[in-house]
Amino acid sequence: MNEIVWTTRALKQARKIKAAQECADLFDAVQALKSFPDCSNVKALVNHEYQYRLRVGRYRVFFDFDGAVRIIVVQEVRKRDERTY
Repeated sequence: MNEIVWTTRALKQARKIKAAQECADLFDAVQALKSFPDCSNVKALVNHEYQYRLRVGRYRVFFDFDGAVRIIVVQEVRKRDERTY
């Protein structure tokens, strides 16, 4: 079992999620990281500031792993739609 460590920046970003279900899904997915590296939706990043990315719906959780999972950033992904062009 790994320890989950949140930065204050990541906690603030996670708390700004307004949809209750999306917020609950995000926190559930992060709790699943306790069994890292046996997790789904995690990708190792190359030439990036952070080591790993976790995909949870419209959100991306960037984290590093050094014996404990350190959650650094939570970002919302704005996808393109028909109004983009």
